[in-house]
Amino acid sequence: MADIKETVLWAVNRLCHDRLVVGTWGNVSAREGNRCWITPSGMAYESLTVSDLVCLDLMSGETRGRWKPSSEWRLHAALYRHRSDFQAVVHTHSTYATAFAVARKSIPAAVEDLAQAVGGSVEVAEYALPGTEELAANALQALGKKNAVLLANHGLVAAAETMEEALKISLLVEKTARIVLLAHSLGSVTLLSQEDIEKMRHFYLWSYGPEKNGEEKA
Repeated sequence: MADIKETVLWAVNRLCHDRLVVGTWGNVSAREGNRCWITPSGMAYESLTVSDLVCLDLMSGETRGRWKPSSEWRLHAALYRHRSDFQAVVHTHSTYATAFAVARKSIPAAVEDLAQAVGGSVEVAEYALPGTEELAANALQALGKKNAVLLANHGLVAAAETMEEALKISLLVEKTARIVLLAHSLGSVTLLSQEDIEKMRHFYLWSYGPEKNGEEKA
């Protein structure tokens, strides 16, 4: 339990260090069975301790802790309920990714590392007010089987099997958004083919990294 909460705090510090959030906006959670530990609402990240994190039941929405959970707790709970592979969720308001969210344009799979880690372009969910069930439902629909989704006029959500992977995806999406904007200034953006995206995604999931042996999971 303590390790999971320490992981959430570590992630929060990384978000601040990498300038993926400003002020108290954005949120982080890590799953533990049928519940998750999530950052509290409206508290300065620099002063957070493990005792400030909120325990959220993923089915009932009941909480345990000193503070209210992040206002986006419904989004986190929905992601965990519908994707058993997700163990960590990171929500950022990073500049370049949010620019695409405001323009309501997807971030295309123009860079190989994004295609591998996300599974293709990062789509934009239909707009809904923050903290609502509608926002959660829209995000799930736009996410599909990928690992990142843009929230219209809001920001980015990245989710993965580990907190390290969720944070890496957040950084890759931000980097790609910036690259695409720069490429447009040079004239055009050349996209990867769907066939190549699928091949790279398969390689990333089953063969990339020292722990992978190239055999698919049962």
